[in-house]
Order: sequence, then structure tokens, then C-alpha cells
Amino acid sequence: MFKRTVQTITYFPHFLSAVIVVGFIHEFTSVEGIINKILSWFGSEPRTLLYVSGAFRPLYVGSSIWQELGYGAIIYLAALTGVDPAQHEAAVIDGANRWQRLRYVTWPAIIPATSVMLILKLGSVLSTDFQKVLLMYNPKIYETADVIETYVYRVGVQGGQFEYGAAVGLMLSIISFFLILFANYFSKKVSENSLW
Repeated sequence: MFKRTVQTITYFPHFLSAVIVVGFIHEFTSVEGIINKILSWFGSEPRTLLYVSGAFRPLYVGSSIWQELGYGAIIYLAALTGVDPAQHEAAVIDGANRWQRLRYVTWPAIIPATSVMLILKLGSVLSTDFQKVLLMYNPKIYETADVIETYVYRVGVQGGQFEYGAAVGLMLSIISFFLILFANYFSKKVSENSLW
């Protein structure tokens, strides 16, 4: 029962749209929400946390981790199933403790998956989940919540400066492309694992 509950809580948000996840965030951070109830145990006054500029970053990062935790777990658990159990048994017979088995058996087996995930994630390091930021956005937290994509949206689309918005988007894509090239080159040199 516990295992199924944890799996559902961690896997399910990856398959939900950003609108539904932000709806959960709005409910959890409202004055009557669960986060305010927990904070009230420590003497904090209830308030809508999405209107507090200092709370935006922890809420955004925490919800992103919650959304991607299950997906990452699936990828790495799939990589771990490729580890031959006979190697772990041989390491135990040779006297290896749990940390030594992790270092010498498990970690080398999942390095290819880790390298590929790192290369793919580096391509999106400059971008954020624009849709989620825009849905969490409000005028009270502009100074904290404004990211490149929302700035381009406000200036380029709402302000009518389409060429400026296109130029910023192109520049971000070029920088992301070179980050992927660098990560792939570095991964190939260090671990002999790469995308191409």
C-alpha cells in the first residue's frame, strides 16, 4: 500500500498538464491550503503564498522536482535493472559493503544513462517551464518571477516587438545548442558515452 501510494504521488504529476499542477499549487498555497496549515503549527500567519515574492522560487522549484521525480526514477530504475545480479553477489562474496557495491558495481552500470540524461538536460538549462511560470505569475511577484520567456512574451507579444522576441528566442536556442555540443564532447572524452 505504501509503495503504491509513493509511486502514484511521484509518477502521476509528470503526466499532468502544467495547468493542473498549478491548480494544485494554488490550492496548496491558499490561505486555507495544506502548506499554510503546516506553517501555522510553527507560528506563521496564513496568507496566499503565491502573492509573496520570496515564496515563488521555492514553490516553482519544489513543484518542478515533484513533477519530474517519478520520471527520473523510472529512467534510473530501468538502468538499474540492467545491472547483472551476479556482479552484486560476487562483490558481496569478496567482502564489499553497500557503499563499495554502489561505487564499483551500480554506478558504472548507470553512467551511460546518466550521461545521456545530463546531455539532454543541459540543452534546456536556460529555459523554464514557460506555461507554469505564466500561470503562477501575478503583478505582486514580477520582480522575482520574471524569467526570459515571460519577459519575451510581455515585450515581444504583448508589446508588439516581434523581431526582438524572435531574436532573443534565437539566441537562447543557439546557446542551448552549443551547451549540448559541449556536454556531448565532454561526456565522450570523460566517460566514452555520448549521443553521437
